[in-house]
Amino acid sequence: MATAAEEQGRAAAREEAPDGARDGARDGAPAGAEETVKIICLGDSAVGKSKLLERFLLDGFQPQQLSTFALTLYQHRARVGGQEVRVDFWDTAGQERFRSMHASYYHQAHACIMVFDVQRKVTYKNLNSWYKELREFRPEIPCIVVANKIDADMKVTQKSFNFARKFSLPFYFVSAADGTNVVKLFNDAIRLAVAYKQQSGDFMDEVLRELESFDLQNTSKDLPDKEKSCTEEEPTSA
Repeated sequence: MATAAEEQGRAAAREEAPDGARDGARDGAPAGAEETVKIICLGDSAVGKSKLLERFLLDGFQPQQLSTFALTLYQHRARVGGQEVRVDFWDTAGQERFRSMHASYYHQAHACIMVFDVQRKVTYKNLNSWYKELREFRPEIPCIVVANKIDADMKVTQKSFNFARKFSLPFYFVSAADGTNVVKLFNDAIRLAVAYKQQSGDFMDEVLRELESFDLQNTSKDLPDKEKSCTEEEPTSA
């Protein structure tokens, strides 16, 4: 029989648990059933990628600077279709100044948010090179094109930007400054990432899995041979 102190402790734990955790308990979701997806942000320097993330996450974000890899990692939790999802948002942290990202930045990404500044035409023109690089590493993942800083001049929302239409990509007008469409953008990106992961047939994923399997098989074959050669060696008699 539980003591009064134990009951108080359990009640306090229920109060402190996040909404998602309480919902998971009610839904009977098994422990450890959380899905994890990776969403990367691309675009020229100073187009507002970090500001968009901070606007979406508001006071709840705790960015982790991973300077070794020249990126900033933001973690977020959401519910998609009744399932708990942990989202890792990867931001470039200035590496985009070199007009190219390290291959590890793209590794196992499930969706991409590609941003340009509506006030700087060059950032729109550079979408072509960013998209080309993205498809070299992640040929199939969903990609959303984002026109940021529309608060500076709302008339830009009447313009036609053909890049997204050319590649049949979702397109959003947003503002990190006043929050226009920011929540919708990231919620849609999360849903696309989860859907992609669950239905993934990405060729690059298959290649990576084959390579990893090949390496493991070679390692397991090599070990017995090395051990055997070591045991067969005998010191020569004096």
